[in-house]
Amino acid sequence: MNLIFDVHLDLSLNALEWNRDLTLPIAQIRELEAGKTDMKGRALNTVCLDEMRKGGIGLCVATQIGGCMKPRGPVACWESPAQAWGMTQGQRHYYEALCDLGEMAQIRNLAELDAHLALWAAPVAAAAAKAPVGYILSLEGADSIVTLDYLETAWEYGLRAIGPSHYGAGRYSMGHDQVGGLRPGGAELIKKMDELGFILDVTHLSDDCFFEAMDLYEGTVWASHQNARAIVDDPRQFSDEQIKLLIERGGVLGSVYDAWMMVPGWVRGTTTPESAGVTLAHIGEHIDHICQLAGNTKHVGIGSDLDGGFGKEQGPLDLDTIADLQNLEGILKGRGYSDEDIAAIFHGNFLRLVRQAWA
Repeated sequence: MNLIFDVHLDLSLNALEWNRDLTLPIAQIRELEAGKTDMKGRALNTVCLDEMRKGGIGLCVATQIGGCMKPRGPVACWESPAQAWGMTQGQRHYYEALCDLGEMAQIRNLAELDAHLALWAAPVAAAAAKAPVGYILSLEGADSIVTLDYLETAWEYGLRAIGPSHYGAGRYSMGHDQVGGLRPGGAELIKKMDELGFILDVTHLSDDCFFEAMDLYEGTVWASHQNARAIVDDPRQFSDEQIKLLIERGGVLGSVYDAWMMVPGWVRGTTTPESAGVTLAHIGEHIDHICQLAGNTKHVGIGSDLDGGFGKEQGPLDLDTIADLQNLEGILKGRGYSDEDIAAIFHGNFLRLVRQAWA
């Protein structure tokens, strides 16, 4: 079994806003949610720590998320930056409590990364031993950064990647569903991130903000959960021009498993995974498209976004839990990818970027 490095999981959002105890077995979480209708995906969740271990997902990028976008975003949106900061700090402390319990381990530097990779060198044995799942902390949407001084505070507690946008018009930048460039203070945010050594996550940026940010930022760049617009024609996906620019900069895109982002023609509220026949095989088209643009397999990985505001009702038909991401190996082999290629996609490419950023 290959180690998987999943670079986008909203674990704390699930725990604190949707009251899921991620230390429980998946069946028990679903049982506790049976009959609830307050949000999409109740009793259809796919992620818990045991399923991550079972699937060899020994390392992830775990998010903090708290915005104050206008118009209001679909999740994790508050009225003020101070409220949003408060929410992200609760999320940070949740992860730290899991570390105290031995369920997770925060990774902040190369020494911690190397030690954790050694622990997970044999993923089956690590899962059997209930080894902690490692996480690198990321912030999805920068609205909670009350002033730029807060970036230094966040770096000190271990935040290592930031995506300036989520949905809507953010304080510093525009989300993918908006038109326009960086907002007042946005360029200064990005320059300060660069100075401190953060990884810039360009997922969710509007097209104009994407190109402005790429011009301003000199450090390490990734797109944590991003598919190809050439296959699914929507502003949430990246155009070939954007993908090529990321490739030129040495960046990596994490393939994302929200069904509407996997197949063309999805109609919100009407299309279902069953009606569209969405399976994990469809992600192979996005992965292959990026590899063909690059001429190699060095610029794509996994950023599943599973349970990121949806569950099985909006996921591939053949994915019951996050552990099923291991089935990508057979799909990629069927497309002619080698064991070395698959290892790069499963973990190697994003690990290369982390090492580059922290060197």
